[in-house]
Amino acid sequence: MARGSGRLRSSINRWASHTNEHARQLRATSAEAGCCPIAEVQDRGFVELEGVLRTVTLRPRGGVPALEAELYDGSDVITVIWLGRRRIAGIEPGRAMRVEARVGHQNGHRVMFNPRYELRA
Repeated sequence: MARGSGRLRSSINRWASHTNEHARQLRATSAEAGCCPIAEVQDRGFVELEGVLRTVTLRPRGGVPALEAELYDGSDVITVIWLGRRRIAGIEPGRAMRVEARVGHQNGHRVMFNPRYELRA
């Protein structure tokens, strides 16, 4: 049992170091593009953010379709919401993108509604 747990610990350490490296790369890319880190965004501020979409979900709000996506930049996550949309071509998990809009809070989470966006390669 001790030998197996050593392999598990080694695997977890490799995964964690890979995840930390990915976060560092995302933060560096965002900074090079002149974007604010999500972790430093002020409520009601108009900001430009750049990161990678983690999830994309269709979640109706008040009877209106709404496409929600989690944008991660290596520092934190923000929920980006497009009201009245069921799908947007190119908006999918793993896609890099840049968004700009005013930031708000909803249920303790940072959100952006209907941002301008640019898909990245």
